[in-house]
Amino acid sequence: MREAYNVLHDLGANPDRLISASGLNPGLFEDGNNLVPFVSVGQLIADCARETECGHFGLLIGARAHIDSLGLVGAVMRNSATVGAALAELEAHLGIQNRGAVPYLEVSEDLALFCFLPYKRGMVGAGLYSEGGLATTVSVLRDLAGPEWSPLEVLIPRKQPSRLDSYWHFFRAPVRFDQEIAALVFPASLLETPIPGADPDLLRELMTQVRFLGRDSDRSVSDRLRRLIRRQLVNAHCTVDSIAHSLDLNRRTLNRRLRAEGTTVRRLMGEVRFEVACQLISDTELGLSAIAAALDFSEPAAFNHAFRRWAGCTPTEWRNRVEREPFAVPSGRASQMRN
Repeated sequence: MREAYNVLHDLGANPDRLISASGLNPGLFEDGNNLVPFVSVGQLIADCARETECGHFGLLIGARAHIDSLGLVGAVMRNSATVGAALAELEAHLGIQNRGAVPYLEVSEDLALFCFLPYKRGMVGAGLYSEGGLATTVSVLRDLAGPEWSPLEVLIPRKQPSRLDSYWHFFRAPVRFDQEIAALVFPASLLETPIPGADPDLLRELMTQVRFLGRDSDRSVSDRLRRLIRRQLVNAHCTVDSIAHSLDLNRRTLNRRLRAEGTTVRRLMGEVRFEVACQLISDTELGLSAIAAALDFSEPAAFNHAFRRWAGCTPTEWRNRVEREPFAVPSGRASQMRN
């Protein structure tokens, strides 16, 4: 996100004013190790896109990024043996410094799919943020695999902007908007590519730091579950049993730990589904039946019923509100979801 400050300068805007208007202290951007509230990041990107009239603001942030932008996780990736090992480390450990989005790598035969999945509740600008996450990933992969590397296809969960030349210039691949997820598609053979200059001794030292930060993390069981649920929604394999199995816990132990945090597995599943539904309704032009299928509902009517229970209005009413005020949080989203 430090790159947002530089992009605003490039576009002739006043970074300090815009950052302050989003509720952040501009001084936070002086040090890449500072953490900023995830919801504020989404609001900042949305405000910047509107203020600068730049429909590809997220892309510009990611295009300026590089592997060192990822801090400790980037250093681990640079010293991993292969690109596949580097992406596995990103998937496993990005959460120590980014607690609002989930990276997810899936391989099927000769193709690989790398997803970047925001999951924090109440976020606006999720489509722009996802776009920036994909562009950052491409920048990082070019640092590891060479500057000529490009994906086969790019999927972005946001409405198509008016100008597309910047996307083709940067990604050098077909870009498809109004998608269910943010993802890069590329040959699985890339994962076997060795990383020049990788230092296994340094990697061991870095992993000691990563494990320490992972143990010291204040993430709750419920937050770990939200991340896991968001990943499993990609393949529509999200059930209470699958979640407990992925955490290597039995259902009774999992339920006991969540009760101590005042929640349940089913409630968390509803919260994540609600957030993803809000993102897709607000940021894309996907039909409601397609959104219902993406969230693993048996039929659109079941989705409509669940959404009305969550939000107190229908998905169509929600979309209409967003169209009237595209960068505002509709009533009910930022507050507690209805039971």
